[in-house]
Amino acid sequence: MRLTRSGRRRLEFYIAISPWLAGVLFFTTGPVIGSFLLSMSRWEIVNSPSWVGLDNYMRFIFDDPRSRIALINTAVFTLGSVPLMTLVALLSALLLNQKLPGIAFFRTAFYLPAVTASVAMAILWLWVFNPEFGILNYLLGLVGIDGPAWLFHPVWVKVSFILMSVWQMGPSMVILLAGLQGVPEHLYESASIDGANVFRRFWHVTLPMLSPAIFFVLIIGVIGSFQVFTNVYVITKGGPGTSSLFLVLYIYFRAFKDFQMGYAAALAWALFLTILILTVIQFRVARRWVYYEGADIRGLAK
Repeated sequence: MRLTRSGRRRLEFYIAISPWLAGVLFFTTGPVIGSFLLSMSRWEIVNSPSWVGLDNYMRFIFDDPRSRIALINTAVFTLGSVPLMTLVALLSALLLNQKLPGIAFFRTAFYLPAVTASVAMAILWLWVFNPEFGILNYLLGLVGIDGPAWLFHPVWVKVSFILMSVWQMGPSMVILLAGLQGVPEHLYESASIDGANVFRRFWHVTLPMLSPAIFFVLIIGVIGSFQVFTNVYVITKGGPGTSSLFLVLYIYFRAFKDFQMGYAAALAWALFLTILILTVIQFRVARRWVYYEGADIRGLAK
């Protein structure tokens, strides 16, 4: 059977994307379906899986206080880290948006922590927050402040990880910097002609035009904050007590320490649903403050 020209082009297209399709099927879609089926079963690796239906989800909601602690700790970390990291990224982007000699070097330097090995950075922060010989308490001592036992205190350990998260603001800074460079100059010129000072130009021109980029940074920030793992695992492993037991770390412990694979899969799906709900809420709230030139956020939130 001879193929038409359009048929040959269609066949060539499917042949060309077949490696990608195979990768999505076997390495993404397959594991997702498998994890969902696993979340409906009890499997402790040494035994065969047994079907339990929604029992794992009911256990997560009603019978596992440590899962609720992990969820609350993660929520506190998100509420502290995302706004702070977004603010620091915005201020850094404003500084790096200046036309000064050597500014490219500083843009690279500000981004470098985002591509540094996570374990190495965790060890570095372990030294920084050491209550006895850490550089942070040393600097606080120079101004007469007795620094706390950062990583060994139930409250300050959360503050420590929130401060650590700011170190990873490189990608957010680059996105906001790109947004700043995309603001039309004629808007600033018009505002200046109308007598607007620097603050009013920033509030009435820069922020509205930058709101889509800020919205995107908030979305990826919330998603990333709910998946924090490396720093906590390397530095505290959830301690002291359960003060830094975050949800992904708890899933890891359930899966690879307690070998409760079915329950860990249910926790992972609970994490996915939590992130999904928060993302939908952000899209709904974004209608009130995100400005798209020539577009409407309501069309994206439906």
